Amino acid sequence: MTARSRCLAWLMVPVLALCSLAVSANSPEGASQALHLIDYIGADYPPTVEDGKVIDETEYHEQLEFLTVLKGLIADLPERPERAELAQGVEALQSAIEQREDGAKVAREARQLGAKLAVAYEVSQAPVITPDPARGEPLYALHCSVCHGATGAGDGPASMGMTPPPANLRDAARLDRLSLYAIFNTLALGVEGTDMPAFADQLDDRQRWDLATYVAGLSADPAAAKADKTYDLAELARQTPGEVLAAEGPQAAATFRAQRAQPPQVKRGPAQLLDYTSQTLDKSLAAYREGDREQAYDLSVAAYLEGFELVESSLDNVDSSVRKTTEKALMAYRQSLQDGLPIEQVEQRLDAAKALLKESAGLLGSDGLSWSLSYISGLLILLREGLEAILVLAAILAFLRNTGQQSAVRSVNIGWGLALVAGLATWALAAYVIDVSGAQRELLEGCTALFASVMVLWLGVWMHDRRHADAWQDYIKSSLVSGGGRFGFAVLAFFSVYRELFEVILFYETLWLQAGPAGHDAVLAGGATALVLLIGLAWIILRGSAKLPLGVFFGINAALLCALSVVFAGHGVKALQEAGIFGTRPVPFFEFDWLGIHADAYSLSAQAIAILAIIVLYSRSRLAEKRREQAS
Repeated sequence: MTARSRCLAWLMVPVLALCSLAVSANSPEGASQALHLIDYIGADYPPTVEDGKVIDETEYHEQLEFLTVLKGLIADLPERPERAELAQGVEALQSAIEQREDGAKVAREARQLGAKLAVAYEVSQAPVITPDPARGEPLYALHCSVCHGATGAGDGPASMGMTPPPANLRDAARLDRLSLYAIFNTLALGVEGTDMPAFADQLDDRQRWDLATYVAGLSADPAAAKADKTYDLAELARQTPGEVLAAEGPQAAATFRAQRAQPPQVKRGPAQLLDYTSQTLDKSLAAYREGDREQAYDLSVAAYLEGFELVESSLDNVDSSVRKTTEKALMAYRQSLQDGLPIEQVEQRLDAAKALLKESAGLLGSDGLSWSLSYISGLLILLREGLEAILVLAAILAFLRNTGQQSAVRSVNIGWGLALVAGLATWALAAYVIDVSGAQRELLEGCTALFASVMVLWLGVWMHDRRHADAWQDYIKSSLVSGGGRFGFAVLAFFSVYRELFEVILFYETLWLQAGPAGHDAVLAGGATALVLLIGLAWIILRGSAKLPLGVFFGINAALLCALSVVFAGHGVKALQEAGIFGTRPVPFFEFDWLGIHADAYSLSAQAIAILAIIVLYSRSRLAEKRREQAS
């Protein structure tokens, strides 16, 4: 085999297919692997034969070997009426290759066989959410450019000495024989025998589709996308440019290449997101049936984070009880996977969750959000998430101004100002530079919330210790003037604001897409209204606190901050549970989301620990105060 043909063989998985003979007969993964092998044969057979003569003996014999593997894969598939016809199709394909028939004819037969296989075994070949190459570009830069090069020419810095060398992803002839789904499938499975890894564990379905469209765009002319005909998403994913060329001509093929590299964006409404959740849960159950509990659990986490979680805020404003019940059902299904329950119980929990997802979709509708719901969502998102940060900042600023410590006020302002910059930078990185997954998002939110819980607890106890005027003056002389106290205030202000801002940006980004162009004004109006309310609330707190005696003021704020510590502890644990870091343990208890109270043993335990810490620290403070009184 020539180096060029081996280089172009990056989209096949022959060794993986050989290994797949050991896969369970009931494994739907076998159908995906068989389809992948058919795609490889259809793409790589044509260059091996010309005018009935073999021009690449090594590649030609590999094609015959892969047909033997394909027979085994088809034989191991679950028994269905269509399986016999598929087996006959493989025999016909083998006969055509043995007779060295025309490459275009064999490729066409392979594509037809693949289509029958996909229908018979319900292999989904189209994405649920419209792929976005803009999201795929940073993924390419992160995972692929080191080998394939910045432009996809196979000349990356790590390509030196690789055998076979990385593929030239700008080879239009090769890409024309591959569907977008074939590229997507390769990203999941990798290429055994080469340095091309499998990305199924690193990238979720949506990310692989985004990356596949970006790869397809390396050999397409973007200007050709502007044409009278628009291909739908299913056509763009399942067809190849070669098929379009044969059926519709060169101009249509150029349009098809350009549109599959930049699929026309469909509004990412609630129905689409909930469909994604439902379909990913089905994949999770399939993995569980195979015995792959880890993959099943990971898919259940992705189903929640990349689908349902993104409509939670909107659903809360329609029917919060349905949102809570659906979330609990999804978590219960996830926990059943982690606990290794019998398949019948797992299926029952999945059916219950999917029924609630259907109810949620009905409440939200399929055509996006109404103007009123967009306004209410925009109002409540900022009001809900901003309230906690406002309470912390207002409390800090109030007592610093009451005690004349303007230098410390500046430190606090710098802290929350840097949080705004960091929040916007995080949004920009997630949108344009790197792709932050739902799990990473929740992990960051959970860790930040738990850190903020510790910080506000520290501040609450600190205020309690200095609620007397003499203690406050001693602190000013010993610590605040030196800058150590100011730094602590700045750090607390930063994390209090950054945590809330991170979540606000996430929710508003999702709401913006769901509302659509017609609802953008409503989202902005809701956000502006919430901002005015939050500013008014902060002014009332600052104004009212100025009239309180120092001791009373410190006592009230200390109690408030300690309460917020308990709230943050509950929120932090829940975020880590949603990220899949650990499971859930529902218990009979009341719920109050705004206070971080969730009917879960882990979340409640974290809050119990926070309360215990408050009791211990306040008791220590009380004993120290008694000793000072006795000494005086």
